[in-house]
Amino acid sequence: MPALSFFYGIIVYMYYLDNKRHKTPHIHVKYQNHEVVVRIPEGTILEGSIPPAKMKLLQAWIEIHQEELIADWELASSGQPIYKIEPLK
Repeated sequence: MPALSFFYGIIVYMYYLDNKRHKTPHIHVKYQNHEVVVRIPEGTILEGSIPPAKMKLLQAWIEIHQEELIADWELASSGQPIYKIEPLK
Protein backbone atom coordinates (compact mmCIF):
# COMPACT_ATOMS: atom_id res chain seq x y z
CA MET A 1 0.00 0.00 0.00
CA PRO A 2 2.09 2.89 -1.25
CA ALA A 3 1.64 6.27 0.42
CA LEU A 4 1.03 9.05 -2.11
CA SER A 5 1.31 11.98 0.24
CA PHE A 6 1.37 13.06 3.89
CA PHE A 7 0.22 16.44 5.24
CA TYR A 8 -1.30 17.78 8.47
CA GLY A 9 -1.42 14.27 9.91
CA ILE A 10 -3.34 12.96 6.86
CA ILE A 11 -1.82 9.98 5.04
CA VAL A 12 -3.05 9.30 1.50
CA TYR A 13 -2.67 5.80 0.04
CA MET A 14 -3.44 4.16 -3.26
CA TYR A 15 -3.48 0.38 -3.53
CA TYR A 16 -2.31 -1.60 -6.54
CA LEU A 17 -5.01 -3.42 -8.53
CA ASP A 18 -7.71 -1.93 -6.24
CA ASN A 19 -10.54 -1.59 -8.74
CA LYS A 20 -12.81 -4.47 -7.76
CA ARG A 21 -14.65 -3.36 -4.59
CA HIS A 22 -15.43 0.28 -5.39
CA LYS A 23 -15.09 0.01 -9.20
CA THR A 24 -14.20 3.70 -9.46
CA PRO A 25 -10.95 5.66 -9.07
CA HIS A 26 -10.36 6.34 -5.36
CA ILE A 27 -7.83 6.86 -2.59
CA HIS A 28 -7.61 5.52 0.95
CA VAL A 29 -6.94 8.09 3.65
CA LYS A 30 -5.95 7.71 7.30
CA TYR A 31 -5.98 10.36 9.99
CA GLN A 32 -5.24 9.20 13.54
CA ASN A 33 -7.77 6.38 14.14
CA HIS A 34 -10.08 7.44 11.29
CA GLU A 35 -10.15 6.03 7.76
CA VAL A 36 -12.02 7.15 4.67
CA VAL A 37 -12.19 6.06 1.03
CA VAL A 38 -12.64 9.00 -1.34
CA ARG A 39 -13.55 9.02 -5.02
CA ILE A 40 -11.19 10.89 -7.32
CA PRO A 41 -11.29 13.41 -8.84
CA GLU A 42 -14.65 14.43 -7.29
CA GLY A 43 -13.57 14.13 -3.65
CA THR A 44 -16.79 12.42 -2.53
CA ILE A 45 -16.75 9.91 0.32
CA LEU A 46 -17.33 6.28 -0.64
CA GLU A 47 -16.83 4.80 2.82
CA GLY A 48 -15.74 5.87 6.32
CA SER A 49 -15.05 9.34 7.70
CA ILE A 50 -12.41 11.70 9.04
CA PRO A 51 -12.97 14.92 11.00
CA PRO A 52 -14.68 17.61 8.86
CA ALA A 53 -11.76 20.07 9.04
CA LYS A 54 -9.35 17.39 7.80
CA MET A 55 -11.81 16.38 5.07
CA LYS A 56 -11.82 19.98 3.79
CA LEU A 57 -8.02 19.94 3.63
CA LEU A 58 -8.10 16.61 1.81
CA GLN A 59 -10.67 17.85 -0.72
CA ALA A 60 -8.57 20.98 -1.39
CA TRP A 61 -5.54 18.75 -2.00
CA ILE A 62 -7.55 16.50 -4.32
CA GLU A 63 -8.76 19.50 -6.33
CA ILE A 64 -5.20 20.80 -6.75
CA HIS A 65 -3.82 17.38 -7.79
CA GLN A 66 -6.69 15.89 -9.83
CA GLU A 67 -4.62 15.10 -12.91
CA GLU A 68 -1.79 13.52 -10.93
CA LEU A 69 -4.23 11.41 -8.93
CA ILE A 70 -5.93 10.07 -12.06
CA ALA A 71 -2.54 9.34 -13.66
CA ASP A 72 -1.47 7.44 -10.53
CA TRP A 73 -4.81 5.58 -10.47
CA GLU A 74 -4.24 4.38 -14.03
CA LEU A 75 -0.77 3.15 -13.07
CA ALA A 76 -1.86 1.50 -9.81
CA SER A 77 -4.92 -0.19 -11.32
CA SER A 78 -2.64 -1.91 -13.82
CA GLY A 79 -0.11 -2.89 -11.12
CA GLN A 80 2.56 -0.33 -12.02
CA PRO A 81 4.48 1.85 -9.56
CA ILE A 82 2.91 5.20 -8.71
CA TYR A 83 4.44 8.61 -8.15
CA LYS A 84 4.44 10.62 -4.91
CA ILE A 85 2.32 13.78 -4.95
CA GLU A 86 3.29 17.03 -3.24
CA PRO A 87 1.62 17.60 0.13
CA LEU A 88 -0.74 20.47 0.85
CA LYS A 89 1.24 23.46 2.08
